[in-house]
Amino acid sequence: MSIEYRGENFEGYNKSKRTPKHSTKSHAVLAKEGDTIKLIRFGEQGASTAGKPKAGESDRMKAKRKSFKARHGNNIKKGKLSAAYWADKVKW
Repeated sequence: MSIEYRGENFEGYNKSKRTPKHSTKSHAVLAKEGDTIKLIRFGEQGASTAGKPKAGESDRMKAKRKSFKARHGNNIKKGKLSAAYWADKVKW
């Protein structure tokens, strides 16, 4: 099932995709919570994020991940309609 929203195609609601041609944001998602639908762009284009935890990752990356979650914790809790929620889920 493909959904077109404002000229962009999405695989479905709440499924993120990379946006390599966007000037500033690296990902986009068509978020849906209840009856509310919102296009959310998140992630800095070209940023080196910690990614998902890996076995044997450096202490620096662990600190980077912990710092992001502490800094954006309140916004992550807001749920699917916040960019911080998707950045945490996809990039961190």
